[in-house]
Amino acid sequence: MHDIEPYFLWRDLYITAEDERSPFYGTVNNEFSYSNKVYNFYIHPQWDAFDSTTLYMKLLFVDYDEGYCIMEMIGEWNDIIENDIMYLKREVVDHLIKQGIRKFILLNEYVFNFHGQDNDYYEEWKDDICDDGGWICMINCLPHVEEEMRRCQLQYAVSFGSKFNDINWRKMNPMILYENISNYV
Repeated sequence: MHDIEPYFLWRDLYITAEDERSPFYGTVNNEFSYSNKVYNFYIHPQWDAFDSTTLYMKLLFVDYDEGYCIMEMIGEWNDIIENDIMYLKREVVDHLIKQGIRKFILLNEYVFNFHGQDNDYYEEWKDDICDDGGWICMINCLPHVEEEMRRCQLQYAVSFGSKFNDINWRKMNPMILYENISNYV
């Protein structure tokens, strides 16, 4: 897992550590020191922490004018033991909502497991943004992750599923990805 880096080809368009409105403003990632782990596996130091011990992310792109962001996730999304959705909602999402972000694209191909409990935080997230035409979309979920998300009935708050899988987003710029996703949501 330490070889999996966050996507970096959009860095000429956006760098979260340099964005004063970002929850990760001023973050310095040490390229030579691996300190964050998902269980016993070190992850690449470019991933950003948000108080979860099993799930990390990189805010790849934010467009404040259009009101959307693209997040890449890695690790095990564990709401049962680690309450990852609470940390994501409180530490990252709430901050972005205050900055006018209402549309969230989560790239989940590196979310290797999902353990859900209830969908209260997901519903709160949806309620916080839906009056302004907002939405949440998770793309490229692994089949077993998607199955567990359905068991927790996340589909009522979050868009995911077959039409959002197998999207070759790395071949797109962020604006094209956003337009493609917003056509389906």
